[in-house]
Amino acid sequence: MSPDGRDTTALAALDLVGPALAAAVGDDRWRAPSASLIAGGKSNLTFVLSSPAGEVILRRPPSGDLLPSAHDMGREVRVQRALADTAVPVPRILLTDDGTLTGTPFYVMERVRGLTIRDELPAGYASTPAAKTELADALVDTLADLHAVDAATVGLGDFGRPTGFLARQVRRWTGQWERSRTRDVPEVRRLAGLLAERVEAVGAGARTSIVHGDFRLDNCLMDPGDPATVNAVLDWEMATLGDPMTDIALLLLYWREPGDDVLPMVPALTRDPGFPSRAHLARRYAERAGVPLHDLAVYEAFAYFKFAVIVQGILARTAAGSMAGQQFEEAGAGVAGLAREGLARLGEQE
Repeated sequence: MSPDGRDTTALAALDLVGPALAAAVGDDRWRAPSASLIAGGKSNLTFVLSSPAGEVILRRPPSGDLLPSAHDMGREVRVQRALADTAVPVPRILLTDDGTLTGTPFYVMERVRGLTIRDELPAGYASTPAAKTELADALVDTLADLHAVDAATVGLGDFGRPTGFLARQVRRWTGQWERSRTRDVPEVRRLAGLLAERVEAVGAGARTSIVHGDFRLDNCLMDPGDPATVNAVLDWEMATLGDPMTDIALLLLYWREPGDDVLPMVPALTRDPGFPSRAHLARRYAERAGVPLHDLAVYEAFAYFKFAVIVQGILARTAAGSMAGQQFEEAGAGVAGLAREGLARLGEQE
């Protein structure tokens, strides 16, 4: 059962998915799998499907009305297939459907073994400052490796519109805000206006790469035996071709430091002693990617704006009952706080 008591079998459409998966992988043991919802998913719904053949992962959008361009299953599938033979570790896609089979787009991928690290480290894992730095460096290096992939070579040359990317992103997320907001938040409105004024010049000479769109520690699976290894990068629903500086800025937002406020739905683990600073991550990225981080403060301000809109969207879907019973109402007060942090990055004070 899902957290709100709904039938997980129905949510995952197992009566239809099971036979299709069995046919796709050539193993009849998948004809009647069971499913469990992975707790903590705040966007697309993620299920573990189990059978005598093992375990795999099914991803599908939330139920209910969705914002335009959100929860694109085909996008996730395409980028993961394209990256399969690159230095970026991704799970292998086993089955995909555009909604014809079940009425809802979904895909099934292999289950990669690894640690999803959110609020605490497993006992004895990355227990020294040196090991914590290795973990951070592995994360940053994986992001830089993604940005180094030649999109055209892996079949993603038409995966997005990189020209004018940053300005278009500000417009897109401003539109998402207008569609999902339930009240006026002056800080968000002000931050959106300032970004609209500043990003044209900042983004004019930007690099172009494959962009993950939500790259963070808990969207990666870390190797259980080696904190210096990322076993898989997950959650590609916002991937595109664009400005890689948006990825590193968002990672820095997620990387909380001692004394930082706890952000809604963002693990605060990295505030603990021994983790390296955001400045370390930025230097490591610049060295690995071989690029200077010009105008980083503006990109960070955009990251806070984008995440404020994401939080508001989750709140709106939760209120509409589209998050399989998961509850995130406590995040409501954080939207204005996120916008204030973004304003601070621009040297603005409320």
